[in-house]
Amino acid sequence: MFLSSRLTKRQKKYLNLGIKLTIVGLATWFIFQKVNDQENLLEFQNLMTGVEPAVLHITLICVVVMMFFNWALEVVKWKFLSRRIEQISWGKAVKSVFCGLTWAIFTPNRIGEYGGRVLILKTENRAAGAVAMGVGLFAQLVLTSVFGALSIAWFVATYLPTPSSVKFGIWLLGVIYAVAFVVLYFNVHWLDYLVGKFKFLKKIKPSFAILEEFSPRELLYVLALSLARFIIFTSQYVLLMVIFIPDLPFVSLVLMIFILFFVQSALPSLDLFDFSVRSFVASNLYSYITTQEIAVMAIVSFIWFINLILPAVVGSVFVFNVNYVGNNRS
Repeated sequence: MFLSSRLTKRQKKYLNLGIKLTIVGLATWFIFQKVNDQENLLEFQNLMTGVEPAVLHITLICVVVMMFFNWALEVVKWKFLSRRIEQISWGKAVKSVFCGLTWAIFTPNRIGEYGGRVLILKTENRAAGAVAMGVGLFAQLVLTSVFGALSIAWFVATYLPTPSSVKFGIWLLGVIYAVAFVVLYFNVHWLDYLVGKFKFLKKIKPSFAILEEFSPRELLYVLALSLARFIIFTSQYVLLMVIFIPDLPFVSLVLMIFILFFVQSALPSLDLFDFSVRSFVASNLYSYITTQEIAVMAIVSFIWFINLILPAVVGSVFVFNVNYVGNNRS
């Protein structure tokens, strides 16, 4: 703010351009480096040769369409969460979400998604916007944690040779873990109270006041949108695995996807390295029900490419329409 107020209009223009070129440059370099070295994507091409062309085309189109539906629901959720902070148009909401995806691609644990998304808001609303966005991400984490914890308990009970008492203990821990996340989510205003207890957080306390305004009904609506996204994301995996590895038992296939999501969300990493984590976890998990671990890794890498890389490329276009210095009028 202080720096921005001292810059001339011309200096702001060049600084804005420099920031935009840096963001797009970093995203392009990261994407090129990882996609270029991604052997699993080449393996996916080999998988495609074994499927009837008509079935293959319909399947791939469905996966891409589901990706757009997935992010469209995120746009709806973001517009809903930010409405008390600032009324944004649907166009701005779309731009905001996709800019965030471009930032997320080269920042640890997707932290750049916050900056990329809230920069579309007015300067004075950005901190509160980040808190509101956090509610939406927490809703997604609740679902990943609930389904993941219960699926891990099922996996241990089904595939690992453990005593009945241990299985019971793991199921109990899984249920407690899942319930705890649900309770915390519907009492997200506790965070506002907690922040107020620390003096060194006094300056950011006003930004957390937005948490007090979310009613249980509104939180349920956000959770429902997150559940719809979760179902779509899961369906992408299920569809590809059913087509390319048709001998997999359906229930095991689905529950192992939930475990994959859980592990991936629990490990700090860059978006561009997520495919390594997902591929490793997936190949080890699915080794219990299939010998085609390479096919599983190829499917995981393809979905990584569709859901993260393509949206980040789209977002890089929107990056040039955002004003990063001074008042945001774009």
